[in-house]
Amino acid sequence: MGHTWESMTVAVDGHVAQVTLIGPGKGNAMGPAFWAELPKVFTSLDADPDVRAIVLTGSGRNFSYGLDLAAMGAELPGLDAGAKSRSDFHKRLQKMQGAISAVADCRTPTIASVHGWCIGGGVDLISAVDIRYASADAKFSVREVKLAIVADVGSLARLPLILTDGHLRELALTGKDVDAARAEKIGLVNEVHEDPEASLVAAHATAEQIAANPPLTVHGIKDVLDQQRVARVSESLRYVAAWNSAFLPSKDLGEAVTAMFEKRPPNFAGE
Repeated sequence: MGHTWESMTVAVDGHVAQVTLIGPGKGNAMGPAFWAELPKVFTSLDADPDVRAIVLTGSGRNFSYGLDLAAMGAELPGLDAGAKSRSDFHKRLQKMQGAISAVADCRTPTIASVHGWCIGGGVDLISAVDIRYASADAKFSVREVKLAIVADVGSLARLPLILTDGHLRELALTGKDVDAARAEKIGLVNEVHEDPEASLVAAHATAEQIAANPPLTVHGIKDVLDQQRVARVSESLRYVAAWNSAFLPSKDLGEAVTAMFEKRPPNFAGE
C-alpha cells in the first residue's frame, strides 16, 4: 500500500494481509490515530483484489488495552455539557462507530489473533471480525461499565450475534476479566493456542484456506451472512449513540476516570 501508519502496520504476503496494532499508546491503546486510520486501512485492503483475507493482531505483549483515555478523555462531554457539545460528541461517537464498522463491513474475510489483554475497545474491534483465535495468555474484558460508560462502538451491538444472552450480560454488567479458556467455552473465540506465535500461525493458516477459495463466492458468503445482522447492528449503534450523548456525562464518569488515574477504587453514587 506504500503508506506508513501511526497506529498499525500493514504487510501483504501473497493473498493475505496482516494488520498489526502498534499503539502509539501503551498496550496498543486506541488513540486519535487509530480511529482515523482504521477505516482507511480496511477500506484500502478491501479495495485490493489481490488481498483475499486479512489477519488482525497486536504487537508487543497485548492485543489492545482499548480506548486511550489519556489521549481521548478530553473528548468526553462534561457534566454541564450543553446541546452543542453533546451534539458534537454524538458526531464523534458515530465516526468512531464507523471506524469499527469498516472492519465489520469489509467484504474480505477477517481473522483476529488475540494475545495478552483485549479490553473494552479491543473487544469492540474483535466483535467486528469474522473469526477469532487466541493464545492461552489472552484475557478479555468488556470493561466500560467500570468507567461508568455504556459500551458504544460495537460490543453491545455485535456480541449478541456471537455470545448467548446470559454470557454477554455477565461480561457487560460485571466488567470482569475472562481468560482464554473461558472465552473459548462461551464462544467468544474459536480456538485457543499455546502461545501468541501459535495463535498467529493458526490465523494465517485459516486465512490461506479462505484465500484459496473463489474470491467472489467468499464475498457472497459474507454478504449473505451479513445481511441477517446489518439492520439489527445499525439500529443498536444508532440507539446507543443517542443514549450516551444524553446520559454519558455523569458524576460517576468523572469519579471513574479520576479514580483510575489516582489508582484507587472508585466510589460510585449513581449520579
